[in-house]
Amino acid sequence: MKRICVFCGSAKGSRPGYEQTAIRLGHLMAERGIGLVYGGGSIGLMRVVADAVMAKGGEVIGVIPDSLLRREVGHRGVTELRVVDTMHQRKALMADLSDAFIAMPSGYGTLEEFCEVVTWSQLGIQQKPCGLLNVEKFWDGLLVFLDHIVQEDFVRPENRGLVQVGETPEEMLDKLAAWQPPAHIEKWMDVEKR
Repeated sequence: MKRICVFCGSAKGSRPGYEQTAIRLGHLMAERGIGLVYGGGSIGLMRVVADAVMAKGGEVIGVIPDSLLRREVGHRGVTELRVVDTMHQRKALMADLSDAFIAMPSGYGTLEEFCEVVTWSQLGIQQKPCGLLNVEKFWDGLLVFLDHIVQEDFVRPENRGLVQVGETPEEMLDKLAAWQPPAHIEKWMDVEKR
């Protein structure tokens, strides 16, 4: 893996473990020679992970829409800050630049971005590992929901493995590095069930 896209928020959250984990993730990525692609902001966990990668001499590419540049105060201290016109262009460029994806604890935007890249994997548009960094059990509720949608026949059991889970940055990076894309599994269930 040359670069990982880390989806994370413009806030730091309520628990110190979120920030501490973002720092550890950034340091570890740089130590392993993995560049960071992220949303380009200079606030919240976005800044924390970007600064942590930069502190260890790693590459950081931020991607931010022009409309958010001033609101999120784009991070001018990263290796490269790419400014795009729309959120759609931001997500597409982040995906193109990345070999894998990690979602840190965050809000609506991270959840939407992560679900989109998992869906692209499910549809065979890409074959890149996607992981939830389950800091302080932040994603436990979502993991229960993912099991629920499999049980209710909205997602094939084989596709449940498209979402990797790590409790620590070390575990998350190891799982992404070891991940093998499944043989293409048709997204749609049997025709008679539709």
